[in-house]
Amino acid sequence: MNKAELIEAVQKNLGIDTSKRAASDALDAVLTAIAKGVKTSNVQLIGFGTFKVVKRAARTGRNPKTGVAMKIKASKTVRFVASSALKKAM
Repeated sequence: MNKAELIEAVQKNLGIDTSKRAASDALDAVLTAIAKGVKTSNVQLIGFGTFKVVKRAARTGRNPKTGVAMKIKASKTVRFVASSALKKAM
């Protein structure tokens, strides 16, 4: 499912009176809130899952084209952990 399909699903769930623009604005608001929230702490949506920042250690990788070893810096990334309710729904 891509963003356009998700917007259509939100529009259908909100009802026939909801415009595609309103559904898009609602989805954008949720995604923006999650992005801002994960900067300061974990974002936990009960029944869905948790978005959290994890640290990746520095490591050695290989350039796939040349095979030369290279250093990859330590970084942070966002990880999603599904809730048990979401796992059972699959």
